[in-house]
Amino acid sequence: MGTSHRQAPIKNLVAEIQNGLLELFGNPSGYEIALGNGGSTAFWDVAAYSLAEGPSQALVHGEFGAKFASALAAPFLDKPEVIQAEAGSRKDLIGRAGIKTYVYPQNETSTGVIAPVKRVAADADAIFLTDATSAAGGIAFDALETDVYYFAPQKNFASDGGLWLALLSPQAIERVEKIAKSDRYIPEFLSLKIALDNSRLNQTLNTPALATLFLLNEQVKYINSSGGLSWADQQTRKASALLGDWVRKTSYVDFFVKDESQRSQVVVTMDFAENIDAAEIVKVLRQNGIVDTDPYRKLGKNQMRVATFVNSDLADLEKLTKAIEYVVERL
Repeated sequence: MGTSHRQAPIKNLVAEIQNGLLELFGNPSGYEIALGNGGSTAFWDVAAYSLAEGPSQALVHGEFGAKFASALAAPFLDKPEVIQAEAGSRKDLIGRAGIKTYVYPQNETSTGVIAPVKRVAADADAIFLTDATSAAGGIAFDALETDVYYFAPQKNFASDGGLWLALLSPQAIERVEKIAKSDRYIPEFLSLKIALDNSRLNQTLNTPALATLFLLNEQVKYINSSGGLSWADQQTRKASALLGDWVRKTSYVDFFVKDESQRSQVVVTMDFAENIDAAEIVKVLRQNGIVDTDPYRKLGKNQMRVATFVNSDLADLEKLTKAIEYVVERL
């Protein structure tokens, strides 16, 4: 702590993170790990300035997909085609001639809806961008099915915010290089070319939070040593299944995401019956040290939202269900 991020101890740490993530994601040939300052919100603008060109298509099934779609509506880009689904459900990308950039959230954190990491039939020069912030490190996927798999490290990677990381395919890197050579104005902070150049030196443009790097690296090592992404996927499935079994046997609560195939294994959203005040349950839980079970504020639903990330202890989740039952009985 306190040393320069351009000195060997931190550069070695960044290199270890990059190599560990490549191992976790299956070492896809030609792919690189880039990282930069700011979280996923910053990367939406990075993508708009440094990756998007021509017509784009955005799959939206919640707040974060909508924010990325909004970033792609920058005045120097074509207006994106938005495929909008009702909250709690999902639609699919549609391959169209002329579309050059496809974007979607793998896991919509606001609603608990999951989408497959899968290409659709598209132009040869089209690229696919996967927002993986709450999915990365907790859901198995085939890296060859996307070109940009980006995330922040504060979810399954058990770290803190303030960074974005991205797995970039050779085709995505080619797009970055092409746009960087164009006459498009790109602010230095939003230049993926600059971020990539720095990443190849195992550093970020500006000084990062070193504790974030340390925690991220420890979690990547932990997951890889435990069995890799397939192991992590099993862990989150077990955790979400525990809550799912409880929902099925509890009369006053139901799944917000009705289609089981669209239901996230890392963010479980649960609707409560109208006669039960979910906000009051959340309040009482917080007063007793059980925190962050709030629904996404803009949904306006009578619900709870629970993370079932890699480190979610099954015993703790069991205690959570008992605590909810205890509070409901006394409302």
